[in-house]
Amino acid sequence: MFSLPRPEGTSLLACLAIVNSVSMAHFGYDQGVFSGALISSDFIKYFPQTADANISGITSSCFSLGAFFGCIASFTLGDRLGRRKTVWLGLVLNVTGAVLQISAYHLPQMIVGRIINGFGMGITSSTCPVFMAETSPSAIRGKLVVLGSLCNTVGVCIANWINYALYNNSGPLQWRFPLAFQLVFPLIVASFLPLLVESPRWLLLRDRPRDALQALARIQGKSHNTEDKTLNDDLKSIYSTIQAERAGQGSLREVFLFKDQTQNLRRLLLSCGTQLMQQLSGVNALGYYLPTLLIQSVGVSSDYARLLTAANSMVYLGAAFLCLILIDLVGRRKLMLYGAVAIGSTYLVAAVTLKEANIHPDQKKTLGYVTTAMFFLYYFCYGTSFAKVPWVYNSEVNSLGWRARAAAAATATNWMGSFVVVQFTKAGVNNLGWGFYLLFSCFCWSYLPIVYLLYPETSRRTLEDMDEIFKGRSPVLVFRDPLLTQRDRPQAFIDAERRRVEAAGLSDEAEGVWER
Repeated sequence: MFSLPRPEGTSLLACLAIVNSVSMAHFGYDQGVFSGALISSDFIKYFPQTADANISGITSSCFSLGAFFGCIASFTLGDRLGRRKTVWLGLVLNVTGAVLQISAYHLPQMIVGRIINGFGMGITSSTCPVFMAETSPSAIRGKLVVLGSLCNTVGVCIANWINYALYNNSGPLQWRFPLAFQLVFPLIVASFLPLLVESPRWLLLRDRPRDALQALARIQGKSHNTEDKTLNDDLKSIYSTIQAERAGQGSLREVFLFKDQTQNLRRLLLSCGTQLMQQLSGVNALGYYLPTLLIQSVGVSSDYARLLTAANSMVYLGAAFLCLILIDLVGRRKLMLYGAVAIGSTYLVAAVTLKEANIHPDQKKTLGYVTTAMFFLYYFCYGTSFAKVPWVYNSEVNSLGWRARAAAAATATNWMGSFVVVQFTKAGVNNLGWGFYLLFSCFCWSYLPIVYLLYPETSRRTLEDMDEIFKGRSPVLVFRDPLLTQRDRPQAFIDAERRRVEAAGLSDEAEGVWER
């Protein structure tokens, strides 16, 4: 009987990367595609209610609200179903929601479709980065997770250029085709998902050690040599970490009082914090409404606004490629510190130029060019910092037992932040004017002390090293401890890994565990 060849080693990692990257491209496409629909004359003809700022806001932001609840569902489903089945569930919901949007002639159906699509996107966007991180070698884990986030930017670019290409089409094709194009992404993911292995870390967490050994062997390209010492040492290190987590696992009361040994709540809050910082940087205010903002705040034509939005997405894409190089070279902390200063400064300049344009109308055109340049510079600085780092940090910093739940909580924070920002952007611009951009500048500048004081470095560490960072009573203020802030992997963590492997090898339980 014919059967597909099972990829392993590099080819399996490539399949994993494709699933993660296309899922994140779908995420980006859905974030960018609706901005064009909102200013489509045919869309407005069918949905005239969206002329009201509040209804326009809820029509856009209900996608994020659905994604928030999808992340909440993923909080329990991720560990119960496993990574692969959870992604399958998200794909089914994505397709259902997309079909409802494509065929909508009434606003309630459009909103329901966006909520269902968002629910599925919440599931996949919180699961895929964790799946990628748990199956990646530590040396390239950051790059592979960033590759997925980079493809998120590719999705935004595709959406913006499709919107621009269809600008002169005044019929339903102008907005129905871009919404229909969403279906391409789940089709690609569904083609590769059957070829993947389940996460070996999740399999060990579910007490399936032999399956975990086979999965890890395929990932490392050693399925015909499961006795390989490196392979078994890696598995023993993961197993030993899980056993240590279980031994030191506190009650929920101890977790919420920060009294558990591995500080799971602190790690969850750090994850949620990066995602909240990403959203309060105002990226979705620009992502959903950039054409509208350029028309209202800067004063350009609708055609030129679409062109600028599409061109800006290419700058964003170039920044994302640069971040792919910088993420492991520079480290997570430094990129976030640089990003706080840079994006805060672009918003400050944009606010000042918009205020001056109100005071000096004769200089509005020149000052409008400066404001537009700041939007472009914002996307470059954001693309090399907070666009990518939170997704990597979120997938790394949590303990194995809490990783799926913490990733779901962090991604839920991202989507709820997106909902709030998108819901109030149009009203904020209408009522606050230049002060709306000053508000985001203040948010961004506040990240500098937060990251510097509270966030440990996770670059070049294994996922099992994360417990070493938070073990015992690790200080909340990390800036004084080089062990917690240096980019290179500390020798203390290397020694701890050797002790874990030795302990697992000497344990009677570990000796027989792979035979189950």
